[in-house]
Amino acid sequence: MRKTPFVTREKLEEIAAQIPTPFHIYDEKGLRENIREIYKAFSWNPGFREYFAVKAEPNPAILQVLKEEGCGCDCSSLTELMMAKAIGNTGDMTMFSSNDTPPEEYVYATDMNAIINLDDFTMIESYARAVGKFPKTMCCRYNPGGIFKVSNGIMDSPGDAKYGMTTSQLFDAFKILKENGVENFGIHSFLVSNAVTNDYYPMLAKLLFELAVELKEETGCHITFINLSGGVGIPYKPGQEKNDIMAIGEGVRKAYEAVLVPAGMGDVAIFTEMGRYVTGPYGALVTRAIHEKHIMKEYIGVDACAVNLMRPAMYGAYHHVTVMGKEDAPLTNMYDIVGSLCENNDKFAIDRMLPKIDMGDLLYIHDTGAHGFAMGYNYNGKLRSAEVLLHEDGTFDMIRRAETPKDYFATFSNLSIYDKLIDEAGWKE
Repeated sequence: MRKTPFVTREKLEEIAAQIPTPFHIYDEKGLRENIREIYKAFSWNPGFREYFAVKAEPNPAILQVLKEEGCGCDCSSLTELMMAKAIGNTGDMTMFSSNDTPPEEYVYATDMNAIINLDDFTMIESYARAVGKFPKTMCCRYNPGGIFKVSNGIMDSPGDAKYGMTTSQLFDAFKILKENGVENFGIHSFLVSNAVTNDYYPMLAKLLFELAVELKEETGCHITFINLSGGVGIPYKPGQEKNDIMAIGEGVRKAYEAVLVPAGMGDVAIFTEMGRYVTGPYGALVTRAIHEKHIMKEYIGVDACAVNLMRPAMYGAYHHVTVMGKEDAPLTNMYDIVGSLCENNDKFAIDRMLPKIDMGDLLYIHDTGAHGFAMGYNYNGKLRSAEVLLHEDGTFDMIRRAETPKDYFATFSNLSIYDKLIDEAGWKE
């Protein structure tokens, strides 16, 4: 199965004439269709809501598109909360799922009436000191420990994760929060990352549904929502089978009917916090071949580097590469596709069979719509790239400009040095 770009070479050349490479581009049509399918898959649950994980693609233009399709925001920091507020996602349209949380962030989230998701038992006291009074609705994050298995084997090891409360801590937390005036409770859990299987959500749901029944029976707390968080993955490699969101939604429904409904809890809302599944396949990094090197291996140097997409360097993650205009050409050459960082792991592809690449060719690096631009950094003084939103009618907007050296230097506290840099570059204030 071939991975196909959502945009043509001609359109990319048109964009690149106005917005130089490298840049990340996003497919608005694909985003909207995908989120509508997610809502269809969970339409059996009247209270369902997707809280998009802002960390996956923190751009207000993308958040606005998702808001128009009914999505809230899952935030984990002050700046993410600020973006959610800026697009109007206040109140229960924002979930604040943070950890090791500074007190001022609890204050800000509470002021915008976001749903607070406590990561740790000690955060009950931290929240009380910071804010003073508990809201009517709160959520607690759960970590069952051990390992998590699905039908095709071990998925991950929650016992090694820093997130969430133990089972006994969760029960104690609910009792304490209830005593302090909390009336509506949520349960949240994230156990697996990038699960490309239809089994993960249904099995997690069953675990959390059974836990919810026990919590209700022992504590008397009114559990109003269960948040399955994220973890639903995407197929980065050609030939990998895509998750079937309709089958996933149906699996969760069956667990809901089997566990919650008989316990008189058929009013519980289901929330999700997907990031990768929502935006990942609908973003790409577009870069141009600018150098070739022939030593022990064949290298193609591009004008992007790991600061624009660090997943391959950081995790050894696979991202498919299409040479635009040569989609049907034979894969005759083995290349390492590299950037210009002074780090040997600055490689987008290693020993990858591709068509012959000529200087100036556009390379389309797939599936960067989540944790692509978002994980950018400035090592070597490199600058983060622009972001472009491609609309269904073929028009496009730059939704983030590329950084400039002036941006990089702007936080220097030595103003005399800053002034010299401005003079050196010929900038005018």
